[in-house]
Amino acid sequence: MNITRTFEQLLSGIDTLETVGDLSCEISSIEYDSRRVKPGALFVALPGAQVDGSVYIEEAAQRGAAAIVSQSPCALGKSFPYAQVSNARFALARLASAFYDHPAEKLCTVGITGTNGKTTVSFMLRDIFKAAARRSGLIGTVRYEIGNRVLPASRTTPEAPDVQSMLFQMDRSGCDSAVMEVSSHALDQCRVDGIRFNVGIFTNLTQDHLDYHGTLEEYFSVKARLFDQVKDTAVINCDDPCGRRLITEERCRSSVISYGFEEGALVRGRNARNDAAGSSMTVESPWGSAEISLQLIGRFNLYNALAAFAAAASVGIPVDVIRTALAEMENIPGRLESVGTKIKRVYVDYAHTDDALRNVLNALREITPGRLVVVFGCGGNRDLGKRRLMGEVASRLADYSIITTDNSRSESPEKIAADISAGFDSERKYEVCLDRTAAIARGVELIGKKDVLLVAGKGHETVQEIGGTIFPFDDREVVREVL
Repeated sequence: MNITRTFEQLLSGIDTLETVGDLSCEISSIEYDSRRVKPGALFVALPGAQVDGSVYIEEAAQRGAAAIVSQSPCALGKSFPYAQVSNARFALARLASAFYDHPAEKLCTVGITGTNGKTTVSFMLRDIFKAAARRSGLIGTVRYEIGNRVLPASRTTPEAPDVQSMLFQMDRSGCDSAVMEVSSHALDQCRVDGIRFNVGIFTNLTQDHLDYHGTLEEYFSVKARLFDQVKDTAVINCDDPCGRRLITEERCRSSVISYGFEEGALVRGRNARNDAAGSSMTVESPWGSAEISLQLIGRFNLYNALAAFAAAASVGIPVDVIRTALAEMENIPGRLESVGTKIKRVYVDYAHTDDALRNVLNALREITPGRLVVVFGCGGNRDLGKRRLMGEVASRLADYSIITTDNSRSESPEKIAADISAGFDSERKYEVCLDRTAAIARGVELIGKKDVLLVAGKGHETVQEIGGTIFPFDDREVVREVL
């Protein structure tokens, strides 16, 4: 479907510093990448960490852009349609929402933020909505689901025009709901501005992305912004210290449903159980009590189930439907995904923070009568502080660790491995094998029938980036080949 709006229509909800040119010109697309500009496009020049988008304004005009929005004053003459704004990212989000006629308003939208658990909660909600005969779209780390189409995910939360386009397509394809993972980068860069979520979920907050946010306090403040955009219900993990802050500091403008295992939670889990077959608990809530069983292992997945339970119940889905959907849910790609055999038990998980690694190792320890071995690394050009922390977690909770490469990007793999190994209390508890394939093979070699191997860090990812080169790499496929 071809969409056209006038520049003036799109600017009606935007505060501008200056406008020039003919604002009645027609806009047929919104672009933030000058290479994608075609005749009729509105080009929004975004500020960048390396290069400011304003340097591409002339190129965009040459490619046929009908109008320009930028934080910089107009340099194209007084006849070219142009709007100067104070915040181009904020403007981009509002322009995109207006261009697609505010599609979020036509859907029941659920936004999920937090350091860990976003993907699992999103998949749980997708399955619950399906069981309730609702058609739900999905935007998240693993993939995008739009009607009957499944697309590979380029990032957890795409740029605003892509988000709005997906929501528009969901509505057009008959979806009535949309479940979205909302990253801290997305919140800081205004990618979901213009969306008033029906439900917002906060899972937890631990150290991550400090290379971007600088401090844990700033990271928390950015995450908290989601709840400025929640119009109906905020679902908050009250067992998490930052979740309690959200509640006690009254950061949420909507009604709050707290969840957790501790006393005082509105949706409370009790009698948690975990074994090799899965996990279970009793849930007490304002909508009634239920015995919840999962095929997923680990106490942290019970927390994820509590979040999904609370969110689904808050939008009117019956407890029986929620219970059945959670019980039938199978492995989520790259989330404690079992890829081994009866003789060699191997799990692949996306855990790439110290808290996530701690949760996964604790879950596996409960089902491991023998040795627990982990293969992991840390990403290059990312939060340096978590490397030692992840080493400390592995040193304490695993019997043996193999430190390897995990998207080292432009950093030295040897330097990253040294940073991780600084967290170990004994050299006898780990070895370094920078070739990830060889490291996985070594891990498989070390385990017997009573042991478990965890391959952590990449999860569902299918590429590896080293020295600026991206090449195919899937931990799950490597494990299967080695076995």
